[in-house]
Amino acid sequence: MKYFIYLICLTMIIPVSAQALKEVAYKDGNQKLNGLVTSNAGEKLPGVLILPAWKGIDNEAKTAALNLEKEGYIAFIADIYGEGNIPQDNAAAAKASSQFKNDYEAYQARIQAALDELKKQGALPDKIAVIGYCFGGTGALETARAGFPVQGVVSIHGGLSKAADRPNSAIKTKVLIEHPAEDKSVSQEDIENLIKELNEGNADWQFITYAHTGHTFTNPESQDYDELMAKRAWSHTLLFLEELLK
Repeated sequence: MKYFIYLICLTMIIPVSAQALKEVAYKDGNQKLNGLVTSNAGEKLPGVLILPAWKGIDNEAKTAALNLEKEGYIAFIADIYGEGNIPQDNAAAAKASSQFKNDYEAYQARIQAALDELKKQGALPDKIAVIGYCFGGTGALETARAGFPVQGVVSIHGGLSKAADRPNSAIKTKVLIEHPAEDKSVSQEDIENLIKELNEGNADWQFITYAHTGHTFTNPESQDYDELMAKRAWSHTLLFLEELLK
C-alpha cells in the first residue's frame, strides 16, 4: 500500500518537475554569472532573454520564464550583477543598478554574455527577443541601442532615459515599451526624448501606456500590482513575440 501511494505521488510530481528552471553558470570575463534556463533547453526553439529587475533574478522573472516555455520558447534569465554581487536590499539595488546604467557599455556586455549563453542553450540565433522588467527594461532598450542582432525588445516598466551626451543612432530591432501611466520614476521629458530617439533611429516601435498604474504594475508581489493591466501587458508581450519569432 505504501508503495502504491509512493507511485501516485511520484506521478503527481513528474509534470511539475518537467517544467523547472535549471541553473546555468557562465561568465563575462572573470566574473562568474548564474542564470536560469527553462527545461526545454537544447530543443532548437525561438529564444527569449529575460532581464530581471534591480534586485536580480526574482519571482516575476521566473514566472515569465515558465510561462514563455509553455508558449514554445526557450527562456533564459540573465544574471547581470554576478556571483557575490546580488543586492540584499533596495539601497544596495539602487546603487548596483545605477552603476550599470551609468556604465552602459558594461551593462551591454553582460547582456551580450547572456545572449551568447541563450544561443548555447539551443535558441535559434535568428529568432531571439529580449524582455526586461524595471532595471531590466532599461537593459532591453540598451540591447536595441547596442545594435545586437535580436528581432525585438520589450521594456516593461523600465527606465527610459539615457545620458544627454549620448548621440542617437540607428535602431534596427523592433521595440515595444509597456509603460505604467503613474510611474513617478519616468518623466514626460524621458518619454519625449525616447520617442525622439526611436524616430531618429528609424525604429519600428510601439508605446503602450496602462492607465492608473504605478511603477511595478506587473509584479504580484508589489503594492503597485494591477491584475487586469498586468494581464493586458502580458498579452501584448506574447502578441509581439509571436509576430517576431513564430
